[in-house]
Amino acid sequence: MNIYLTSGTPEYMEQVRAKYPNEKMVVLYGEGNAVLLHETEGKTVFQSPRKFEAIDSINELQGTGYYVLNNIPVTEEGRPVFEHRFLSRKGSIENEPGFVAFRLMRPIGEETYIVLTEWVGPESFKAWTESQAFKNSHADKKPEAAAKPPVNIFAAASYVTTYQTAKQED
Repeated sequence: MNIYLTSGTPEYMEQVRAKYPNEKMVVLYGEGNAVLLHETEGKTVFQSPRKFEAIDSINELQGTGYYVLNNIPVTEEGRPVFEHRFLSRKGSIENEPGFVAFRLMRPIGEETYIVLTEWVGPESFKAWTESQAFKNSHADKKPEAAAKPPVNIFAAASYVTTYQTAKQED
């Protein structure tokens, strides 16, 4: 599955989505901008998108809620380690109240992976981050990891961006 992202004004993103009603697109409204997400098996209609391959997913994106994008820059050498950590996880996120969908997005031509989660609302995401399941899923459970010096697989600090699927009134 391919995922393409492009950004612009909310009005323009809505126009593009309306022009392609048969494509799976979601307009995400952020602080002062909008992102249009296109999920497809094929190519995108965007002129110059950020390109990703979805290498793990849970559920279908509903396009009706709160999206959290954890942007994680990973070194070229760190990619196999990073992907292994995510792909071998035994997730408990899918059992969390308010959880809708998940995508692990491998960048094409860039270094920043995106861990995308869709929630019913911001309260559901906040509850997840404060849960024991969240703490367990983000803990390093390997005792031998403490004995070895950590290998830095990250190219820079990660950062989170959040979006709504309904335009906020000013």
